[in-house]
Amino acid sequence: MKKSEIKFTVSLDDNNKPVALHWNAEDSGMQGDKECKAMMLALFDKKDQTTMRIDLWTQEMMVEEMQQFFFEMYMSMADTYQNATNDKDQAEKMRGFARQFGKEVSLIK
Repeated sequence: MKKSEIKFTVSLDDNNKPVALHWNAEDSGMQGDKECKAMMLALFDKKDQTTMRIDLWTQEMMVEEMQQFFFEMYMSMADTYQNATNDKDQAEKMRGFARQFGKEVSLIK
């Protein structure tokens, strides 16, 4: 069985707020660490049957960037939901919510 590692590095200020986020995946085809401004990681625990999350963003992440990040995450979650469940109707409802969000934060005209 092959294993692959994904590594996240979080640099914190004196108040434990993220000032820099980096990630590296050995199978990504990229060399070295890649910088990002925000990340959301969700894990479904096998034993406890609950979701655990890690949501981090740097102080330089602008509101408009966060809005775009959420819009793209909503759309991506709909795609993942559809791929995992074959439930096209509910996935399309999720996309509808994402589009409405995009309009309300002026990402979509």
